[in-house]
Amino acid sequence: MQSRAIQLKRYPEGLPSAADFELVSIDLPDPKENEVLVKNRHMSVDPYMRGRMRKGKSYFTPFALNTPLDGQSIGEVVACNHPDFKTGDFIAGFGGWCEHFIAQGSDLSPIDPEIAPLQTFLGTLGMPGMTAYVGLLDIGRPVAGETVFVSAASGAVGSIVGQIAKIKGCRTIGSAGSDEKVAWLVDEAGFDAAFNYRRIDNFNTELARHSPDGIDVYFDNVGGEHLQAAIARMNFHGRIVLCGMIAQYNATEAVPGPNNLMLAVGRRLVLQGFIVSDHYARREAFLADMSDWIAAGKIKWRETVVTGLEQAPNAFIGLFRGDNFGKMIVEL
Repeated sequence: MQSRAIQLKRYPEGLPSAADFELVSIDLPDPKENEVLVKNRHMSVDPYMRGRMRKGKSYFTPFALNTPLDGQSIGEVVACNHPDFKTGDFIAGFGGWCEHFIAQGSDLSPIDPEIAPLQTFLGTLGMPGMTAYVGLLDIGRPVAGETVFVSAASGAVGSIVGQIAKIKGCRTIGSAGSDEKVAWLVDEAGFDAAFNYRRIDNFNTELARHSPDGIDVYFDNVGGEHLQAAIARMNFHGRIVLCGMIAQYNATEAVPGPNNLMLAVGRRLVLQGFIVSDHYARREAFLADMSDWIAAGKIKWRETVVTGLEQAPNAFIGLFRGDNFGKMIVEL
């Protein structure tokens, strides 16, 4: 059979454009023994993918040119030669940017649509949710009564970080890029304070206004000015969780780092980066806790859904313009 897929034509320079991608048709054979043919229902586009769109050493293998892009997806089994699955089962896997794919059954995970809508397993119950969970709890180590600041707080990761912090008894501050997102953080997600970083005159002053007692944990998704201002507000023995720096992903030359890192010495700060794939031993605990929190109504989330495989490149590019509210998902 034939399937449509998106592949990378060239490595982008700076912000990716639609011309960097190509929609193609590929031939798929029948599934062999222990293989499964899956029809993708939802696929994920994520900021980390930008790091795979360049040559050079990284924590993840670069995307190959002129080959369908891979990435997490949710699909339905349509043909099966594996004993653990049957036609009609819903699965999570690395199906990528395509309409159909074939995979070893051992590379797929069954999902239960009774727990939450299918696409939730790409966001709150998927990689972004687990990133928030292990980053905050294992590296940030929040204690009840502490103050937690989250950048990109309305995103798929940041919004969950803030809500877990509230569950753990912390005061939570978030930054976001629109008034609508700020209102949702406070009114729906339960943040104690939030601000629109695009509409302030002085970042340091604004952050200080919302953190009169300083900051104990900073969950960094942005880098740049956010990181510099957070360092200045950190309390003694504070923890900075370095999850991502989306402000730098499309930079074509070296970006200056914070110039106040000496504060980390005197204040005994811990700054630690992490990659969620190093923490998959925590997956069962994450799924158990997150499922319970969702059932109890303690976790809210937003999704931005675009329809059609051909829209995947624009959905991906939109991540760097701030087009997404919560998780960006492509529905097929």
